[in-house]
Parts: sequence; C-alpha cells; structure tokens
Amino acid sequence: MIKYKLVKEDANDWIIIDSLNYTKTLNKKDQENLSTFAVEFKSLRGKPLIRYVYENYPFYAIKSEIAESILNPEKLKRVLLITPRKTEPTIFTIGYEGKSVERYVTDLIREDVKLLCDVRKNPLSMKFGFSKNQLKGILEGVGIEYIHIPGLGIDSNKRQELKTQDDYEKLFVEYEQTTLKQNTGDLQALAQLFQRSKRIALTCFEGDHHSCHRSRTANALQSLLPHNTPLVHL
Repeated sequence: MIKYKLVKEDANDWIIIDSLNYTKTLNKKDQENLSTFAVEFKSLRGKPLIRYVYENYPFYAIKSEIAESILNPEKLKRVLLITPRKTEPTIFTIGYEGKSVERYVTDLIREDVKLLCDVRKNPLSMKFGFSKNQLKGILEGVGIEYIHIPGLGIDSNKRQELKTQDDYEKLFVEYEQTTLKQNTGDLQALAQLFQRSKRIALTCFEGDHHSCHRSRTANALQSLLPHNTPLVHL
C-alpha cells in the first residue's frame, strides 16, 4: 500500500493518504449495508468483536489458534462439531480467478482438502495471496500442505493468443500430447501424493476449469488411480 501511495507510516500509526472516497464507488445497496454495519458494530473492538463472529459464525473459528481463549467450552464444542471431517479420497481442481484469497482458502477448508498442488509453470501473481510463497504460508497456517509442480504447467507465451474455446482445446490437446507424456514422472509423483493425502486439489488461475489445463492434468491423474476416484471442480 505504501508502494501505491495509499498509506504512509509514522512512528506510531498508519496514515491514509489516498484521497479516493471508496464508499462512493460502491453501489447503493452495499453503501447501505456498510453504513448499517458501522452503526451496529461501532462499539465492538478486539476480542469482543472476534467473540461475536465466532459465536454467530462458528465456521470461521475452526482454524483459529485463539478460539480456546475466546469461547467458552459450550461454544467451542459447536465449532468442533461443524469442523469438516471428510475422508472419501477425492481429486479437486480450483482456480483463483475472481476470488479473494479468503474465499479461495475457505472453499478448500469446506472440502477438507489436505494438500494443494500448484500446477502453474510460474507461480507468480499480481493478486494478493496467490504468489507461491504467500499462498504456501497462508495454506500452511490453516493446516493445508502446499506443493509446486512446475513440470505440469504451461508456458505463459502459449496462452497469449487464446480467444475462443477452440483455441483452448487445441492448446490442451498439445499439452496432453507433449507435457503430460513427457512428464510421466511428475504425474506418478502426483499419484503418490494423492495416495498419501487422499483429498488433494490442483490449482491454476482460470476460474472455469474448461479453460484451464488443470482439468486435463486431473483427468491424467484420475487414469492412474483406482476406478471411480471422484473428480470435483470447485
């Protein structure tokens, strides 16, 4: 935010220097919701605010490191009861296009994903939270393992002229005939990771799995696993 001249720092505080009134950029309904929120919760700060969230939306406490110090035993039990505990071995795929990192990670937590396999060739992103080290740190903070497998990615220069679904299909046929056939070791390693972790997700950028090579990677992985291993696109 300092880089983009949105805030500056003095000895004690962060100071907003951006002159844009972001409230006015919202639609009328969102402005009303924001105003209502500000009035209703203006007296809550720190632990009381956290307690309100955890008691009314216990899902958001399931990965909390401070829940035990915030909630009484009865409320804490509610959190434990709704914690996802899914055991069926399943392959997931997920893209982060159009998602905040909070929404993205929440989708993984809801499905009790144990391991995220990043199949981007270059795991860098201008979007907060989705570059390799950022994403790895965020995921490990909620108990999800992160592994980068660049050998199963597609060079970014091959994506420059994609305009139609037919263009994508041609690229993915080439991907299946070259990258996947030339990187059977990475696919075998991915299959071993699946056998170990049982619930894994393959990730790349595109929101629509039809427009992303991760769907073809997932199909190739599925062919190496026991028959009827479920594949779910988040």
